[in-house]
Amino acid sequence: MRVSIVLPVADWRQCGPAAAAAEAAGFDSVQANEIAHEPFTPLAFAALATSRVELITSVAIAFPRSPMIVANHTWDLAKHSGGRFVLGLGTQVRAHNERRFSTPWVAPAARMAEYVESLRAIFRCWETGEKLAYEGEHYRFNLMNQEFSPGPNGLPLPPITIAAVGPLMLRNAARLCDGVRLHGFATRAYIEQQVAPVLDKHLAEVGKARANYEVAGGGFIATGGTPEEVAEAAEKIRYRVAFYASTPAYRTVLEPHGLVPLGVQLSEMARKGEFGAISKLIPDEVLSLFAAVGNYDQIAERIATRFGGLVDTVTIPFPATARPDQVAAVVREVRQVPAHFTGFATQSFS
Repeated sequence: MRVSIVLPVADWRQCGPAAAAAEAAGFDSVQANEIAHEPFTPLAFAALATSRVELITSVAIAFPRSPMIVANHTWDLAKHSGGRFVLGLGTQVRAHNERRFSTPWVAPAARMAEYVESLRAIFRCWETGEKLAYEGEHYRFNLMNQEFSPGPNGLPLPPITIAAVGPLMLRNAARLCDGVRLHGFATRAYIEQQVAPVLDKHLAEVGKARANYEVAGGGFIATGGTPEEVAEAAEKIRYRVAFYASTPAYRTVLEPHGLVPLGVQLSEMARKGEFGAISKLIPDEVLSLFAAVGNYDQIAERIATRFGGLVDTVTIPFPATARPDQVAAVVREVRQVPAHFTGFATQSFS
């Protein structure tokens, strides 16, 4: 199993050293999340401070950005990292697109499919000189003068992964992408019953090998060196579970466990602004559905139980008190958990 860690994107000065420390500890990748900060710039600092780890946006919000803008970010990060950049994209939900980004919400699955296709058309244009001529319902690109092309970088086609929850986006992820980034708000039953069958079906139909397709995420991890640190991490996750469960778009995750009424109750509290109390509605047995929880000696086994056989890459947050040797030891143990993914297939531009 591969192991990733999130960069401290709020402080660019820390991103390079944090990435170098992660590489030294044996992590497979470092990722930049787009929550309150944009995710591309922190990875530039990480790229220049490392030589091995993959660099991932997990995820960049797609629709507020033109695919051409994202293509430029991707091309530059791929070039300056020697091909270690993996583009992770997500749609966000309707309210954030319309009200936070002032972006129309139109046919998100169909639009994301064109987003991925148009990115690859732009990449082929830049690498091979092929005429840019992408025509879709939502995106059209047919102008690329020499002055505006960054030109070839001699690297394989950059891998693209997308976040997916429902069947239409999972279909896109399997048929069009190199991997899927599952939401942290996920349970083992949800992945087994609603995610894996869709992915397996569409991967088989397009002839993609599971060994070259990355399934990342799909739950939370809480760990620490003391019972107090583990409890503190678990409480943060309890709030996140309550917060996501209050969002109607994620109720499909609650269905296998008969927890939709809990989601409805949490949604009502959220509408009233009662966020300070929502964690109280998440008992330990519900928390355990969404998270692997344990100290440094336990967490690899708990991760194997919670994620084993389903996902290839997990993200482990460590407390600030964790020593480098403790982090490295946990990473080594988790990397021993069997997984399907062995690496992205090298994709040519032909």
